[in-house]
Amino acid sequence: MSILEVANIEKSFGDVQVLKDISFSLQKGETLSIIGSSGSGKTTLLRCLNFLEHPDSGTITVNGRRILDAKSPKKLTEEELMQNRLHFGLVFQSFNLFPQYTALENVTLAGKLAAKKRPDFASEKKKIYEEIDANARSILASVGLANKADNYPHQLSGGQQQRVAIARALAMNPDILCFDEPTSALDPELTGEVLKVIGELATRDITMIIVTHEMSFARQVSDNVLFMDQGLVVEYGSPEDVIGNPKEERTRRFLERYFEGG
Repeated sequence: MSILEVANIEKSFGDVQVLKDISFSLQKGETLSIIGSSGSGKTTLLRCLNFLEHPDSGTITVNGRRILDAKSPKKLTEEELMQNRLHFGLVFQSFNLFPQYTALENVTLAGKLAAKKRPDFASEKKKIYEEIDANARSILASVGLANKADNYPHQLSGGQQQRVAIARALAMNPDILCFDEPTSALDPELTGEVLKVIGELATRDITMIIVTHEMSFARQVSDNVLFMDQGLVVEYGSPEDVIGNPKEERTRRFLERYFEGG
């Protein structure tokens, strides 16, 4: 059974239709890269999956349970939205760390807020917080930042800040980890360290969706690649097929422009 099934997602802003009948599925442990020109709808799709935008139509199913039917007359409550978002972790282009908190505090903040709703929180607060801190330190170590837990964002390089953002998303143990062009805000020399961490996550059976312009990385790390153009899924398949031997003319034109530009 698929861990994620996206069916017939559509989204418009005013008179502009940004997503047009988007459908795909994702297996547990699979890495899907989404490629395409700026403005093709990639980020809007991620925002719909993470319940930061509400699609006009379509359904989203996670682990066999439908968590969104956009046409349903029943509006999701804030509590339902929060629960649905927990299925997804989102790493943004621009880190979005809290500058007043250390790396460790950035990673533990959401977990500690969520822990306050536990029935045993009042009696077990110290133990719960110690477990959250220990888990966060372990995750920071796994992304190469064991010695940066007590540093503030301004004391970290851009690549290190993005790795903190990845650790923060991992700390909530999402079913699917999403990346929105995770290296676009980085200097070229820092891009490699972030791509290395994402590549290592792919070997750990973590289910991921990566919006990226890094074609060689997408080809190396992905199980499947989805090419979007003007809000449509134009081509979907293995990286060898979509990037190495595309069938659609629009895909070929995009890749030719990309490689000529590179």
